[in-house]
Amino acid sequence: MQQVLIVVHLIVVLALVGVILLQRSEGGALGGLSGGGGVSGFMTGRGQANALTRATAVLGAVFFATSLILAIMAGANRAPKSILDQNAPAAGAPAAPAQAPSGGVLDQLNRLQNQQAPAAPAAPAPGAPAPAPAQ
Repeated sequence: MQQVLIVVHLIVVLALVGVILLQRSEGGALGGLSGGGGVSGFMTGRGQANALTRATAVLGAVFFATSLILAIMAGANRAPKSILDQNAPAAGAPAAPAQAPSGGVLDQLNRLQNQQAPAAPAAPAPGAPAPAPAQ
């Protein structure tokens, strides 16, 4: 069903582009680029202009409707997710930081910092004198 609707949507898009290009330009913005004439004499008269305007409106409405239907169909197939549940660690395992396989500068600095972390000071023996505070 979705593929059929996509094909209909593309046909409507091509028809809409064609109908818009057939219309006579009312502004002078692009008239100087084409040498002045163009297809201005191809479809003259009020009847053809009204038909093209109506066709543009109908094709625009169909384009809008097919866009909405396609968006609703795409959203209906998606289950709601939480970003908190995506990378949840196992129940008993601590979360380990992900490291890139390549040894980047930041990865190397992190490894060096973890290797050179100072150990916790050992507790003094029960009969030993307490160390003097550093001044």
